[in-house]
Amino acid sequence: MFRTLLLIVAAVAALTAQTPGAGKTAAGSPAAAAGKKASALDKVALEAYLRHLFVWPPPIQVQIDDPKGGPMPGYYEVKVRGVSGSQMQDESFYVSYDGKKIIRGVVYDIAQNPFKPELDKIKPEGRPNVGTPGASVVLSEFSDFECPYCREEAKLLRDNLLKTYPKDVRLYFYDYPLQSIHPWAKPAAMAGRCVFKQSAAGWWDFHDWIFDKQSEINADNLKAKVLEFAKTKGLETEPLSKCMDSNETEAEVDQTMRTGQSLSVNQTPTIFINGRRVAGASSWNDLKFVIDYEIEYQKTAKNAGEDCGCDLRLPGFAGGPGDKPGNTLHK
Repeated sequence: MFRTLLLIVAAVAALTAQTPGAGKTAAGSPAAAAGKKASALDKVALEAYLRHLFVWPPPIQVQIDDPKGGPMPGYYEVKVRGVSGSQMQDESFYVSYDGKKIIRGVVYDIAQNPFKPELDKIKPEGRPNVGTPGASVVLSEFSDFECPYCREEAKLLRDNLLKTYPKDVRLYFYDYPLQSIHPWAKPAAMAGRCVFKQSAAGWWDFHDWIFDKQSEINADNLKAKVLEFAKTKGLETEPLSKCMDSNETEAEVDQTMRTGQSLSVNQTPTIFINGRRVAGASSWNDLKFVIDYEIEYQKTAKNAGEDCGCDLRLPGFAGGPGDKPGNTLHK
């Protein structure tokens, strides 16, 4: 089944060294407000610990944010990012005020939807979509037109989703091209946005067509193939050609990529079902199980409907047992 987010309430390290000036408290900082000393976190020690934990040797870069007020008394929140080229991995840690204990995991507020952080980041405005407006279950799919696993997931959704749930679901599509392994994925996403400008319905024809013809397309023939497709659908080829040549939709694709990165999407396809992450290629029965559960849950849960709207992991980091097949940047 799926990987589930677990609250890890276990201390995983002792960091005793103190950075110079760490005892100084800036006015207005969380520590000042709480009347406590600044965090004794030693970033050098933490970086060394995390490199060992995740197997992150150089040239992987480790970026450690300054501690900020966290959701747990006695702990600061520290964001950590590992970066290697276009690949990245984000982690959250909670560091005790004395710098001696860190907790890795997710802290939930039982009064809120557990997927609220994800839902707050998923903005469906302007995205290609199908299904019922205001549906109780929203699927947000992050996909890559060059990804073979995405092709299979796309066909599965198109064949089953609306046929099974004509009134209960809405699907939004988010471009998430993995550029380092898929040379024409981003240009294809940009071309799709050019099609979308002419016809929202035509975009879904483009979606089905490009996945169907995936094996015939390459970086050199993409534009010619798209224009051939456009002619068969009665689209205006001249403005479409200009749109593709000018890269005018690149900013739109970049925005959805940033959204995916903010959500730590590390695999295509990745679907968020009412904010619940389902990473990798899934069977229809697995997706249906989650959708059916959400339909029933939404009927009664007080916090259920708040704003329901390929693996990027760094080399050396072991994925969990719940990972499913998908396109990965390090394969």
